[in-house]
Amino acid sequence: MLQAAQLITHQGGVARGTRLQQFGLSRRMLSGAVRDGSVIRVRPGVFAVPSASPDLVSAAAHGGAVTCSSALRMHDVWALRRDEQLHVWVGTSGRVHHIDCDCVTHYFEGRTLLGVAPLDDALVHVYQCCGEEVFFAALESALKKRKVGAGMRARLRERLPIAARWLVDFARRDADSGLESLLRLRLHLLGIRLECQVEIPTVGRVDFVIDGMLILEADGMENHDGGSHRHKDLRRDAAASAIGYETLRFDYALIVHDWPVVEAAIIAAISRLRARV
Repeated sequence: MLQAAQLITHQGGVARGTRLQQFGLSRRMLSGAVRDGSVIRVRPGVFAVPSASPDLVSAAAHGGAVTCSSALRMHDVWALRRDEQLHVWVGTSGRVHHIDCDCVTHYFEGRTLLGVAPLDDALVHVYQCCGEEVFFAALESALKKRKVGAGMRARLRERLPIAARWLVDFARRDADSGLESLLRLRLHLLGIRLECQVEIPTVGRVDFVIDGMLILEADGMENHDGGSHRHKDLRRDAAASAIGYETLRFDYALIVHDWPVVEAAIIAAISRLRARV
């Protein structure tokens, strides 16, 4: 018979005692595992292994599963919102066990689970909790990483409100960053058409091109820190200028926190370049 810690690890790092008893583990055996330190009692009837993620353990102590933006990070999917608070899905009528905590409780439809919410559930919960932009950026990240196939994509579409299903249809697999996804979505809503991931001779691949003249680049924090990246970007911009392009480059802070400045710059550049034609 497998040991308690092995079974709990197989269940994802946290499990209910009733589930473990189905594999032949008695209450006495579980109590022994808690005493010898190979297993942690999270709350009455719920157990974890010491190596389990703190978020998993905290969610189980709260009464459910990690979900929303918290779960996306555990699924290695980019989340626009970087909440310090843990989002916990307790099902339609679950019970909250934490008394004083910072957890965000979600009573979204479904039964109470432990562990991490499946990716499709987490994406739907992100839409319901955080809105269209966060959902769209996360969906394109999941598509890029081949975590969402045709079947899941169809199911996601059906679970969204009718007015939001176009987001699933509009999503692409080639967005290199969540910032690109956010920029493309916002410009689409402004009626601005973009060519995405365009290869330009002497310049290389750029994020977006508008009207064949204006290059837009979205520089993520993790990819453009340091002098070497800055020098490379300047060389690319100079090469683009030499063959007739204008380049606008925006970083994370501008796109996320100062969008009116970005929007005004893009619209002014488009007007200026079109006036030359």
